[in-house]
Amino acid sequence: MSKRLEDLIRTNREEFDDLEPSADLWARIEKHLPPQFEEPKKREAKTFSLGFVLRVAAAIVVVMSIFFTLYLRGTHKEGVDLAAINPVYAQQHVHFTSLIQTKREQLKSIEKSQPELYQQFTSQIAEMDSTYKELSTELQTSPNQELVLKQMIRNLEIQTQVLTQQLKVISQYNEMRKEENNESKNI
Repeated sequence: MSKRLEDLIRTNREEFDDLEPSADLWARIEKHLPPQFEEPKKREAKTFSLGFVLRVAAAIVVVMSIFFTLYLRGTHKEGVDLAAINPVYAQQHVHFTSLIQTKREQLKSIEKSQPELYQQFTSQIAEMDSTYKELSTELQTSPNQELVLKQMIRNLEIQTQVLTQQLKVISQYNEMRKEENNESKNI
């Protein structure tokens, strides 16, 4: 049967092709269909002036250079990891630096009352501190970092001893002044 249908269509093909739908048929069909897609709106192309682009580029360069500088300073200050060289020395380093900081704050209490004595004591500590800074610089490039770290800790230990001695002198001086004041009041 399908063979006969095909033959019928072939023989009468001209009769089938003479009928065409009207021009507004598609318009009427579209009215009955729900809207599926809306045509995208064309965006206007934005243009930027050369001056604006150059200002933005300059701002980016400035910000990046600031961050790069801060990064380099941060890595430079970190220096060498002391715990990687010797963990025991690193702990001693932390211990002595905290002791020195505490003792320096105690020493600072006489700055106003006895400026000459304070100046003399701080100059002694400043000399040892400059030696410590030299050792710290040497530590970064030294092939024997453990030895340099040991010398740094020894320097901190001596600074601690000197500060302790200076605080004892101040304490003895203050006691002598109290005794003199008490004797003068008793008279």
